[in-house]
Amino acid sequence: MITTEDTRVVKPWGYELRWAITDKYLGKVLHINAGEALSLQYHNRKDESILVLKGTMDLDLEDDDGALSCHHLGPGDSRRILPGRRHRMTAIEDCDVLEVSTPDLDDVVRLEDRYGRC
Repeated sequence: MITTEDTRVVKPWGYELRWAITDKYLGKVLHINAGEALSLQYHNRKDESILVLKGTMDLDLEDDDGALSCHHLGPGDSRRILPGRRHRMTAIEDCDVLEVSTPDLDDVVRLEDRYGRC
């Protein structure tokens, strides 16, 4: 199934605009408000790639040795986030991030969350 209309989901850090939901992939735009951050998290199955469209952000991303490294990203910068890798996005200024991934919407393991989500 693919949606034909955008679905906006409000989040404590901003919102996500889901523009493609199929049985093979998910496409969305994350709008992260300046100074806000997604949870430190990982996914068991979800394989995702991100592309910064607007603004700047810090991406904490686990490397091959299990250490978190901070990547300062701006428009045009992209990264792949493999399943099992801890990661967190923090907006330095208002950010729009294109994300494409496998369609695993509920595959989120939160390790830290400033908004009290489990």
